[in-house]
Amino acid sequence: MDTTQLLKGVLDAAVLAVVEDDDGYGYDIVRRLRARGLEEVGDASVYGTLRRLYSAGALTSYVVPSGTGPHRKYYGITAHGREMLAIQRKEWQEFTGTVGGLLGSRDESAR
Repeated sequence: MDTTQLLKGVLDAAVLAVVEDDDGYGYDIVRRLRARGLEEVGDASVYGTLRRLYSAGALTSYVVPSGTGPHRKYYGITAHGREMLAIQRKEWQEFTGTVGGLLGSRDESAR
């Protein structure tokens, strides 16, 4: 199964989930997604998702100066983003329940 295609469908929700409790800058968000099991997530995909979610009003952003390099743009979730995440969580649960029912284990001895 090509998990990169599955990831594209849930990346918005995954990004919102990682910034739900703690704001983060781009690469920090990539690192957190990978640490939570999405090892195949691409930097460019996450940065594009951050821009899209920001444009949709789901994220806010602010710049924090860095003493060791360039300033970092941090992202935080907005009230609209929390609403989006709640809806996406519900839809994900329904979807995985349905697909789980279709693809669940079969008792091969019953054949």
